[in-house]
Amino acid sequence: MAGGEATAWRVAAIVVGIGILIAYVVLSGRWVSTGDSWYVNLQKPWWQPPSVVFGLIWPYNFVVLGIAAVLIPLRAPTHVVAVFLGFFGASVACAIAWAYLFYVPHSLTASAIALSLAALLTIPILVAAFNAAPWLAVALLPYQVWVVIAASLSWGYVALASGRG
Repeated sequence: MAGGEATAWRVAAIVVGIGILIAYVVLSGRWVSTGDSWYVNLQKPWWQPPSVVFGLIWPYNFVVLGIAAVLIPLRAPTHVVAVFLGFFGASVACAIAWAYLFYVPHSLTASAIALSLAALLTIPILVAAFNAAPWLAVALLPYQVWVVIAASLSWGYVALASGRG
C-alpha cells in the first residue's frame, strides 16, 4: 500500500475498532440488569466476586479495549490489524449475545456457550496486542481473565439451576 492508502486504511481500522467497542458498551448495557428480581433471586456460584468488583473491572476493560482499538491499527502490521478486528468483532458479538441471552430470555446454557466462545476469541486479541506493544498485551490480560471468570460463572449458574451445583 502507498503511504496515503496505508494511512487511510489504518484510520478506517481505528474507526471500525472504536465502533465495535461502542456497540459493546451500548448493547451490553442495554440488557445487563443486575437489579431486576430474576437476577437478585438467582442462586449465584460461591466464587462470584462482590458487585463492587464488577463496577471496577468493566470501566478498566472498556478503556483498555479502546486503547487497543487505536494502538493496534497504528502499530501492528496490516495482517495483524485485520486479525485483531475480526476476532475483536466476533468476541464482542459473543459477549453481547451473552448479555442478551442471560438477561432477556434467561437462557443460561446458551449464554454460557456464548461467553465461553468470547473467552476463546479473546486470545488472538492478546496476540495482536503483543504485536503492537507488549505492554498493551499485559494491560489486556485482566480483560482475558475477567471473560474466563465470567464464563465460569455462567457455567456455575447452569449447574446451580440444574441442581448440580
